[in-house]
Amino acid sequence: MAIQDIRLFGDPVLRTPAAPVVDFDKELRTLVRDLFDTMRDAPGAGLAAPQIGVGLRVFTWWVDGELGHLVNPQLRLSAEQQEGDEGCLSIPGVVADTPRALRVVARGFDEHGEPVTIEGSELLARCIQHETDHLDGILFIDRLDKEARREALKAIRSAEWAGLPGPIVQVSPHATHGKGL
Repeated sequence: MAIQDIRLFGDPVLRTPAAPVVDFDKELRTLVRDLFDTMRDAPGAGLAAPQIGVGLRVFTWWVDGELGHLVNPQLRLSAEQQEGDEGCLSIPGVVADTPRALRVVARGFDEHGEPVTIEGSELLARCIQHETDHLDGILFIDRLDKEARREALKAIRSAEWAGLPGPIVQVSPHATHGKGL
């Protein structure tokens, strides 16, 4: 089990669009396991790689007892909308009524590079959209109306975790800087 530190609001990695995965190798499978372990330990309904400081387009989910992951997702959203409470492991303690598409069809790959299609509605659709937003450098508070966003930012500023130093980032001593070739 490899539980990682979850990056908090203010960490630049959360606002940086993630790179597509090109190598479906052992390192990717380790990343997926780390995401699962960290998400379940938190506990959360989903976790994207940038939330543990990895700028790759990968996320996991745990919704209604179903555990899954998706690499390089592409979404098709329904026109029908839903409103509902949404929170984020990177913004602990902040929950807001957030608009999302009611249904989603997500296409991508599994950890072995096999094509995958996930269809979901309601909570699963919300989770997939939320985690894909993370891969694009978007946080759920960006989806709020002006007043709700102001309230969320006020809650963030007064949170006990606000302003805490982030995790120490270790740099690989290898010439590839931790990236597989």
